[in-house]
Amino acid sequence: MHMKNRIVDGQFEVADWRRHLHQNPELLYDVHNTARFVAEKLSAFGCDMIETGIGKTGVVAVIKGTLGDGPVVGLRADMDALPIVESSGKPWTSKMIGRSHSCGHDGHMAMLLGAARYLAETRNFRGSVVLIFQPAEEGGAGALAMIEDGLMEKFMIEQVYGMHNEPKLPIGHFAIRKGAILAAADTFKITIQGRGSHAGLPHLSIDPVVVASHVVVALQSIVSRETDPLQAVVITIASINGGDANNVIPSTVRLTGTVRTLRTDLRDFAEQRLGEVARSIANAHGAKADVSYNRGYPATVNHGNETDLAAQVATSIVGPAAVSIGVDPRMAAEDFSYMLEARPGAFIIIGNGDTAGLHNSDYDFNDDAIPYGISYWVALAETALAA
Repeated sequence: MHMKNRIVDGQFEVADWRRHLHQNPELLYDVHNTARFVAEKLSAFGCDMIETGIGKTGVVAVIKGTLGDGPVVGLRADMDALPIVESSGKPWTSKMIGRSHSCGHDGHMAMLLGAARYLAETRNFRGSVVLIFQPAEEGGAGALAMIEDGLMEKFMIEQVYGMHNEPKLPIGHFAIRKGAILAAADTFKITIQGRGSHAGLPHLSIDPVVVASHVVVALQSIVSRETDPLQAVVITIASINGGDANNVIPSTVRLTGTVRTLRTDLRDFAEQRLGEVARSIANAHGAKADVSYNRGYPATVNHGNETDLAAQVATSIVGPAAVSIGVDPRMAAEDFSYMLEARPGAFIIIGNGDTAGLHNSDYDFNDDAIPYGISYWVALAETALAA
């Protein structure tokens, strides 16, 4: 109860940190003020080592336990916000026009800072805890940048853990699964090159609008008829652009979208078939399809033993009824995937309650989640590094 009481007593101060961060969001790697705030707090807590500029603007701190030598465990929070105009109406609404913490990274930072303060005071573990504050999760692959800067080797990290809030999952609840918990997310652009003409003379054209329409429908057959219905694959056409006038058949149409998968073999298959289908259909109509396919974050794949540990820790805090183990994967993506490729670990989902969804202009992190997140981080460190 001692740990719980101290964390609950301090949650309002941690919420103040969170609201300060919420009012001052920064994007991608340009998180200089955020990183400075984090580093100053970590210094005030008395961490043993603090390094800035890892992965351009990442912050890393080390807290050594007092129970002897032991492993090194990394705990990660992300720092960047989104280019979204906030409409939450909260008193701590973003002061930065066109930017907001619409994914809750302010809450992620605050919970890890709260855990850092407690762990630096108590140090009731062996080995070391490494606190990782990462930039550029929202499309910039900041996790990969930190890894390429030697994060794992320099700080001798042996296991690494992450956490993300989820709206609609109740406050005080956790969710986790072994294997892929989040999807790989790739993007593509298909340019259909046809031949333009007057709208009243379609026989003189190779109509790229018609070709693009066939491509859109055919790409869905990759999901519905070429992959196992029990294996998740999502192909989404998110934009179609071509033509400016209502009486002219354009010469080109561009399609863009995303492909989301949970397995490497299905990712490879989807990339191959997307190109084949688009080009074949274009050729059949006398047009040409240029396909650009860009791989984004890989799937976030939880390791078995570390997932068991994370689930055990969450259960010790909130009880078995509030921990969903073996949940269905989410088809969102997360660059913590790179850290799980580099070291064993687990990514857990924490409830944000009945709030607006992630990446929604009305979203705000729910401060009621703070004591549960801090307790999870503290218990995870003390359990993984128990004497």
